[in-house]
Amino acid sequence: MAKKKFNNRPFAYHQEIELEIAALTNLGAGLGRIPLPGSLAPGTSALELAAHPSPGGWVVMVPFALPGERVRARVFRNHPNYSEADLVEVLAPSPHRVPPRCPLFGRCGGCQYQNLAYAEQLRWKQRQVQELLQHLAGVEFAVAPVIASPRQFGYRSKITPHFAAPRGGALCRPAALGAPPSNGRPGGPSLPDPRDLPIGFLKQGSRYDIVDVPRCDIATDGINARLDQVRAAVRPQILAGGFPRGATLLLREAAEGVVTDHDAVITEEIPLAGAAGAGSRESATPAAWSAATPAAKAARLQLKFLARDFFQNNPSILPAFAAYVRDQAAAGGARFLLDAYCGSGLFALAAAPRFAGVAGVEISETSIAFARENAVANQIANSTFLAGDAAAIFAGIAFPPGETVVVIDPPRKGCDEPFLHQLLAYGPRAVVYVSCDPATQMRDLRRLLAAGYALAAVQPFDLFPQTRHLECVITLRKDAAG
Repeated sequence: MAKKKFNNRPFAYHQEIELEIAALTNLGAGLGRIPLPGSLAPGTSALELAAHPSPGGWVVMVPFALPGERVRARVFRNHPNYSEADLVEVLAPSPHRVPPRCPLFGRCGGCQYQNLAYAEQLRWKQRQVQELLQHLAGVEFAVAPVIASPRQFGYRSKITPHFAAPRGGALCRPAALGAPPSNGRPGGPSLPDPRDLPIGFLKQGSRYDIVDVPRCDIATDGINARLDQVRAAVRPQILAGGFPRGATLLLREAAEGVVTDHDAVITEEIPLAGAAGAGSRESATPAAWSAATPAAKAARLQLKFLARDFFQNNPSILPAFAAYVRDQAAAGGARFLLDAYCGSGLFALAAAPRFAGVAGVEISETSIAFARENAVANQIANSTFLAGDAAAIFAGIAFPPGETVVVIDPPRKGCDEPFLHQLLAYGPRAVVYVSCDPATQMRDLRRLLAAGYALAAVQPFDLFPQTRHLECVITLRKDAAG
């Protein structure tokens, strides 16, 4: 039966098609093309065909299908210029296809690449950054190979399982287990047992449905050891109707162990690669970041912050990641560093030994308080942290712009217009832009290039193995001609 209000051009609802997968999108889906004329639903006019140009064929996106594969897929949505389809069968598998570790892979929306060999994950992520750079920023520039995560599974130090609000208010166990019926009348219907209520992550392709996740293979062993206990503890509260709107749980592993209190103060200890002295790693190749010697990792940075606060969630790659940002900032010869989204002080404090002075600015006064405490705890005297107003983020900064490098690590949405305007008005010597969403990063890059900055390096880091996500660090320096 056709789905109500389904747009059946060019394919009918649940029509099955066969196609070759040529690439992966930056959303992690396989992308293929299929010739339109032979696949159009009956009655499609030449005018309609002309309205949907498709050089090389109509684009179809198929999650969990891999480049080089021939697949059978079932269409579930037609957009004006592409279709989405579910993978039905792999007719000719890729040589890079591997068995996924998690039994929920393909249902849980958390991972997209568990079926793809890790070396290929890195290669495609590099290619995706390259394509975004070309298409969104409009520039040709060599993207460095992606720095691999030392841990491919069991790396994630924070997860936030959630559950939806139970329908009908408080849930009751079925009468067979001795619980009263849900409507309070003998023989009345009972709602589902709360033990059947899914606690986990969004289902693949859904904005509302939740998949029950008793174990997450990309989370640390410590988190998984605690997950059963946390899930069991929350179920009586669900039974009592304590979550009329559902809730999000927190499990975060830090120096204190696995913490579940959103407001707990926790400690992250970061060994910093190449922290022995200024200039020790400017000439290192990217591969060296993953293979730093124990001696190079001797210096440790200790940071405290609230468990609910943003912090990078892959400790295994964080030493190399923080060291790279520090060294890119120092390589241009600036004497001062400004960390414009400083949080609890990660980049500013990691870089402080390389600069005459560092400053961090953050809208959150709580984060600034932690950053100041962290500077004292790590005996870093050349740092200042300011709680900045969003409308005047650089107002309290005394560093001369021509001698200052600015590090920015904005939210996934990228920099907003007021911030970019202030950054460009300040006009620092260099900018090191850290982003968890290269698409919004490339959008902002256009503004920086137009303002006279030149690309010096584009370095992706794989902070999120088995998923489509990555972190990308772009270094820009003031173009002397601009």
